[in-house]
Amino acid sequence: MDKKELTAKVCDMVAKQLRKPVETVTVDKKLKEDLGADSLDVVEMMMGLEEKYGITIPDEELMNMKSIGDVVNYIFNATQKK
Repeated sequence: MDKKELTAKVCDMVAKQLRKPVETVTVDKKLKEDLGADSLDVVEMMMGLEEKYGITIPDEELMNMKSIGDVVNYIFNATQKK
């Protein structure tokens, strides 16, 4: 999967989780500050992404993910190593 396709899928998933219009969820948006995600939202999203892509996101990595772009980069890199 290329990064553009992955970005679209992650944005779609985040939009559904946060009940936001998908066009407002872009790679540069911050999960908490821009999209209003709380800690539970973030954990639920990450669990869904872990399951969907067969990866594990360590808590310390999760704390460093502030934007959609951070999430996409992590998943892209993690799935390339498989």
